[in-house]
Amino acid sequence: MIDIFIEEADELIENCEELLQKLNSDPDDADSIHKLQRYMHTLKGGARMAELTPVGDLTHLLESLVIKVADKQVNADRLLFTTLNESVDCLAEMLKSVKDRAPIKLASDITRQIDALIKGEVPEKREFERYDVELEDLAGTAENEQALAKEAPGGSIEVADGNSGTQAAEEPGFGRRATDERDRPHWGERATDANYRDSQEQIRVRADLLNELVNSAGEVNIYHARMGKQITDIGFNINELESTVVRLKQQLRNLEIETEIQIRSSFEKESDLYGDDFDPLEMDKYSTIQQLSRSLTETSSDVDSIREILSEIVRDTETLLLQESRVSTELQEGLMRTRMVRFGGLSTRLRRIIRQTSRELGKEVELEIDGGSNELDRTILDRIVAPLEHMLRNAVAHGIEAPDKRLAAGKREVGNITIEVDRQGGDVIIFVRDDGAGINVAAIRTKAIQQGLLDTDSKVSDRDVLQFILRSGFSTADRVSQVAGRGVGMDVVDAELKQLGGVLEIDTFPGKGTEFTIRLPLTLAINQALLVSAAEDIFAIPLASIEGVVRITGVELQKFYDSDQQMYSFNNVEYELKHLGQLLTGLRADYSEQYGLFPVLLTQVGNKHYALHVDDLVGRREVVVKPVGHQLGAVRGIAGATILADGRVVLIIEMSALVVGEGLFKERDQTEAAAATPVEDKSEERTIMVVDDSITIRKVTARMLERNGVNVLLAKDGIDATNQLLDIKPDLMLLDIEMPRMDGFELATYIRNDDRLKDLPIIMITSRTGEKHKEKAMEIGVNQYLGKPYQEEELLKHINKILQA
Repeated sequence: MIDIFIEEADELIENCEELLQKLNSDPDDADSIHKLQRYMHTLKGGARMAELTPVGDLTHLLESLVIKVADKQVNADRLLFTTLNESVDCLAEMLKSVKDRAPIKLASDITRQIDALIKGEVPEKREFERYDVELEDLAGTAENEQALAKEAPGGSIEVADGNSGTQAAEEPGFGRRATDERDRPHWGERATDANYRDSQEQIRVRADLLNELVNSAGEVNIYHARMGKQITDIGFNINELESTVVRLKQQLRNLEIETEIQIRSSFEKESDLYGDDFDPLEMDKYSTIQQLSRSLTETSSDVDSIREILSEIVRDTETLLLQESRVSTELQEGLMRTRMVRFGGLSTRLRRIIRQTSRELGKEVELEIDGGSNELDRTILDRIVAPLEHMLRNAVAHGIEAPDKRLAAGKREVGNITIEVDRQGGDVIIFVRDDGAGINVAAIRTKAIQQGLLDTDSKVSDRDVLQFILRSGFSTADRVSQVAGRGVGMDVVDAELKQLGGVLEIDTFPGKGTEFTIRLPLTLAINQALLVSAAEDIFAIPLASIEGVVRITGVELQKFYDSDQQMYSFNNVEYELKHLGQLLTGLRADYSEQYGLFPVLLTQVGNKHYALHVDDLVGRREVVVKPVGHQLGAVRGIAGATILADGRVVLIIEMSALVVGEGLFKERDQTEAAAATPVEDKSEERTIMVVDDSITIRKVTARMLERNGVNVLLAKDGIDATNQLLDIKPDLMLLDIEMPRMDGFELATYIRNDDRLKDLPIIMITSRTGEKHKEKAMEIGVNQYLGKPYQEEELLKHINKILQA
């Protein structure tokens, strides 16, 4: 009973908050007031049926207050809406306690404030206190649960029309009828159906089941593509068979003619010697070879007939595949639509966060949401809720000034935060703006210098300095509170957005406010992509991120790469030219002697334009996006993977994240010397050996080191490393602990006991971060001990420090 009530109550509370927003703009909207009273009445009936007395009592008072407002007996002023909003927030907290099977918190002073408003009195200042109700006492009897289960068809799936939620409390057996003046609506006749939301039949399905269905539909598309390729291959082979049969028939015909000539010649010779009663024209005589020749001719005709039958089957199969493709596409699109959810559905939750945070900090802040009708994939929407909540708390805590400071600055006393949602192709852009004081860039720069992340004389742009707030543990707050200031959160926000294939940009305007721009894919399940080849491999790039495609000769490309700026101009727009192969591997071929035309993809990220050079275009495909796991998912620019018709796995590249990330990496290399400086000793090439049994770790680490001008040796375990150490001594070793045959401790001990290798620096990188493992490593003589996953900046910092010592 409680579970069913919670399911209904969540939706009703969300509807109440939406109505309160409308009434705040138009207090005289009688239709909204009527709906609000009706929702409160339904909540009251459901709560009492579920024996949640505190919830029922509070909703009963709220219903009475709303009736007074409708009868013009209570003024619809700011105090009223503040009380209603806080009351709905309290109801939401009660429901959360019910879900968590925790004691219900009731602000009894809210009830006193509501009573005072009903009586026309001025409410006293509220103080919150606890009202504990143990859920075990409210769960209801087993008989009630069983009776309810019989009434709910299907158990886990509920079908209802649009008005069922509002009528349920008035039906016998669900809640008590309105018997007194307060319980009865005060607007005369019941509102017409036109005042209700459109009545459409709805069905509730578990989210995990829906995700499984979408994934299964995606798998159907993959198998359809593979079947289509196999049918195409069969058709090609049948055409080859037809050509072969034609050649065979021609060869048999030639053989038959040649055999006929030879036999007639032989027959004439025999006739001259022995004579014959019949002329060769009067009677055919067949030799064994003639019989075989004619049999082969008949067999080839039979093969040709079978080929025609197979061709007909293939044509029928292709027709069926086209029909199946149409049906599966409709199925997939329908399932995808069921996953799409309006962003506006988060409005009540986000406004609640603003109200709670502003109350705690003594500020007044309003939240505006533009473009709430835009839809996102439910999976994406669920995962961006926490990042958005954190950004809103930060905006209230650090961005919006106190009322007196706002008035002194010539601003409105009430701060404003705006969330704007927009669509750009297959991406959703979310802008989070506030009209506060802006971010103190100078304070961030000072903090970065204090933490050794920047040199004092480093010339880093303000836009790049803002990126430091996305680092773990970085905070400029003077004090820590429950709201913000602990230095955690923005790094988690950035990491979560990256896992979704998103990009976070920050702009601040001193005295005017701050703007965060979030770019996210519309859906995580299906995408239209362009397959390209680069670095001797194939990659998929979402079409939505591509503005256009141009072709440039190899000679022109090499001129761009040889120049300092590497800017390409097209239609009076300057594009920064980058090579996909170089972004992925750090290597780029020489195009000075290649005269063919090479494709270049044009894109825009924020206010900057980029041109991405690829080796070739493979074609356009509808790809099913598959997750790539934590290791590859953490790599910038990789949005997922897909499976081609031939079974190959192809990585999906998030072009915007890749080009921007590479650019930021280059700038950090040049400016943040203390944090991520490449190996600076250019007089001789440094060699570093990476010893790890994970091929992924070896490759990722090798690419990172090669980008920084380091020669890399790779070893898969201790034995492999010792064999290589017989011939070469590297300048430094990166060593894992847990490996087959010889682990990291054994290899480090071997090195420290070898006269030639004992001074070889060792940085141990392992997932074993406990003190026991670290102490053993230090006893052996390891120079530095780091945990997995490592931060590139931190690792490069230790490498430079050791090599320069």
